[in-house]
Amino acid sequence: MTSLRKLGSSDVEVFPLALGGNVFGWTADQDTSFAVLDAYTAAGGNFIDTADSYSAWVDGNSGGESETVLGQWLAARGNRDDVVLATKVSQHPEYPGLSAANIKAAADASLRRLGTDHIDLYYTHFDKPEVPVEEIVGALDELVRAGKVRHIAASNISAERLAASLDFSDREGLARYVAIQPHYNLVSRDTYEGGLCDLAERAGLAAVPYYALAAGFLTGKYRPGATVDSPRAGGAARHLETERGRRVLAALDEIAGAHDAPVATVALAWLAAQPTVAAPIASARTVEQLPALLGVAELTLSEDEVRRLTQASA
Repeated sequence: MTSLRKLGSSDVEVFPLALGGNVFGWTADQDTSFAVLDAYTAAGGNFIDTADSYSAWVDGNSGGESETVLGQWLAARGNRDDVVLATKVSQHPEYPGLSAANIKAAADASLRRLGTDHIDLYYTHFDKPEVPVEEIVGALDELVRAGKVRHIAASNISAERLAASLDFSDREGLARYVAIQPHYNLVSRDTYEGGLCDLAERAGLAAVPYYALAAGFLTGKYRPGATVDSPRAGGAARHLETERGRRVLAALDEIAGAHDAPVATVALAWLAAQPTVAAPIASARTVEQLPALLGVAELTLSEDEVRRLTQASA
């Protein structure tokens, strides 16, 4: 039985891999999405991450497609109480920003699409510095008091704004962030390490990193001369052009070989070994992509292996 991890200071326990919902209703149709979700939960997974804006960037979509697919799956399986459901506010085309009124309206819209009466973890998706933290936290606190949201969290926020938010919550006795969702992986460390990570550690926040596999680069499928069929191939392949990217790939190959494990599993295991990290996020657009992601729950790297990867990615 895979050990669940505590989500910051909350009472929530999560599987050490959060399943990314960005592909549902985009590169994975409903049947494939259901199959991926079924396989993830059958393996013990319980932590699903989406956002109200997924996938508004696709021609013909308007946002909310991922939440809609998830809501249909939850209704079909009748397993809402077995799942820790995370979604986000601020980027939906019809509900942009973090004004108090918009946060409340967007939450209600998410609840309708998800077909549930509560969201387990509600993130501000991208901080809006023009909105006072008092207004944002106050609105989120109202959702918690109303029972519509269990816990609150922040993604894409500066250390300064996060500190101000936490201070306000503590001072006024309001709901307090329990998690942070940073961009963080072996080839993007300065997007989290430093002031933001230090604050999260001091404040007892759990980190749930997105782009955990650097848009697919850290799966190892991007190699010199290789062609990869993926909508994110261009962004991932650019890491091959950097010395750090090539160093990281070489270290991953060596450690993956020693464990007879996929490269992606090792990259996720490095993240899972970092202070504050509760569960990296990774998505699968096919069931076949899942085992390499789920393997993080069983693979523990040695201190030396963690150190070698850390040095390679410096």
